[in-house]
Amino acid sequence: MVARTHVCGADDGLEERPVVAVAGGRAFTFRYAETLEMMRARGLEPVVFDPVRDRELPAGTGALYLGGGFPEVHARSLAANTSLLAQLRDAVTSGLPTVAECAGMLYLLEAVDGHRFSGVLPATAAMSPRLTLGYREAEAPSDTLLADAGTRVRGHEFHRTLTTPAAGDGEGGGHAAWLLDAGADGFSAALGSGSEPTVHASYLHTHWAGHPELADRFAAATHRAAGPGLVATTLLSLPRPGVDARADAALPGAATPGDEHHGDAELGDGLVDFAVNVRASSPPANLRHALRGVLDEAAHYPDARTATDAVAAHHRLAREQVLLTNGAAEAFTLIARALAPRAPVVVHPQFSEPDAALRRAGCPARAHVLDVRSGANLGDADVAALGGADLVVLGNPTNPTGVLHPRAQLEKLRGSGRVLVVDEAFMDLVPGESESLIGGDMTGVLVVRSLTKTWSIAGVRAGHVVGDAALIATLRAQQPHWSVNSLALEATRYAMTAPAARRVAEWAEETSQWREHLDRGLRSRGVPVLASAAPFVLARVGAGAHAAWRDAGFATRRADTFPGLDGSWVRLAVRDPLTTDALLTAYDAFRQSGEAAS
Repeated sequence: MVARTHVCGADDGLEERPVVAVAGGRAFTFRYAETLEMMRARGLEPVVFDPVRDRELPAGTGALYLGGGFPEVHARSLAANTSLLAQLRDAVTSGLPTVAECAGMLYLLEAVDGHRFSGVLPATAAMSPRLTLGYREAEAPSDTLLADAGTRVRGHEFHRTLTTPAAGDGEGGGHAAWLLDAGADGFSAALGSGSEPTVHASYLHTHWAGHPELADRFAAATHRAAGPGLVATTLLSLPRPGVDARADAALPGAATPGDEHHGDAELGDGLVDFAVNVRASSPPANLRHALRGVLDEAAHYPDARTATDAVAAHHRLAREQVLLTNGAAEAFTLIARALAPRAPVVVHPQFSEPDAALRRAGCPARAHVLDVRSGANLGDADVAALGGADLVVLGNPTNPTGVLHPRAQLEKLRGSGRVLVVDEAFMDLVPGESESLIGGDMTGVLVVRSLTKTWSIAGVRAGHVVGDAALIATLRAQQPHWSVNSLALEATRYAMTAPAARRVAEWAEETSQWREHLDRGLRSRGVPVLASAAPFVLARVGAGAHAAWRDAGFATRRADTFPGLDGSWVRLAVRDPLTTDALLTAYDAFRQSGEAAS
């Protein structure tokens, strides 16, 4: 019963989306808009049907979502639609992945107030004089369609019905879906021929945006049920916290985003920060003064025109070639949603956001991993291997390697029908920005820039994407109004001024000197270090060094979440020589303890 609609602009025979039938109409009026958005972002295609009027499920339904509403009010009409009830009962009892919340759960019961419904679950319901209303903390008592055992969520109840029995009894009704303060609630059942739960029915309404792991698990089950196909074999669910995604998601040919672990997760009270690439602990005084002045105008909506013109002038581009963004992360989200590539490739090692954005847009990327042992340089063989991609994303200099690819080599990645996206978040700290792809003919090229690290404004989120004017217009059409706040606009305007540019040039020279000091210190200790042009280095310090440094009071960035790297590598932010020497002394103590592994 599985149909697939085309996804990401795919041609016939390429990626398609399994259909999720979503109950709507006058009897099922409540669902969160984000629930459908999250389905689409995970490669599913929600199609709304009306259980009162429609005589059958949407063509080729591959999963079922029954939300909230008032089926008891429309019980007579729902019960009269016997052809739909029979088809739905056959589909769900055959193992169709099904989520049913409150009204949806009632629709799966044998009867409500004497009106016969689908009979999927061995229980009945009746109206009561008491309104059950309130927020609930819930825990999954066992593995279910939506959650691993022990998963805790927050949701709400709103109903006047009572079910008999009130929850799964371990036989025909399976087990309870949730454990609430008041006891067991709902039904979790494994129907069809398999042993995995296929039905999750409960009074509890959960907002998937607050608990994305529920959406991940539902999407994964739906793709498995869909059988072989490009989406089913390449879509990556977000991994469970604490689990290495490469070991947890063995999906051949798919890009591995790590566990979306970011450097700020490494920080802690009293730790010296070598984990995060933010240049300083606070913005420079002149920028702080400029940002404080913006607060006087905070009652006005943001106006991006002045900052946009400043970026255009700084890069010698037309204003139509510039789009300001809420940091680099928003740029990648807009690129994924607006371009919907058929065959995207992300060049690794690379940080997780490009992969995550493409995955959320239903366009999971293939990974191309550069050989770290030979320096992680982009060679002609790598260029040839990317020949089938219609979107290529890579960094320059790349996070986490710091490798700076020659512009001439990047130019080889351009091609008819392909969009080349280069993340230049750290290019401003490369003296002279010698290998930047900004400028000249930018047809088919988008370059992403971020101000957050260099200007120490990670909490403000300021970035921009520049390039092909037609592509920029496509991205702009996807961006929400006022996406970039007034503080970020002022920071952007300020950073494009001539005095600010001179200040950044000074920082770039200083960063190069400090990086050389760190590089020499590591190499003198026999530590392999990749040649970096960024404000960080990637070093193979040995298994256990990351934890030993933390015990000694230093936060460093683990690298095993980056494809192509393992636990023997760490990324180290560039700091002043005195602070770097303290880090190296702690490493000497670790080595002397004999804990380092080869």
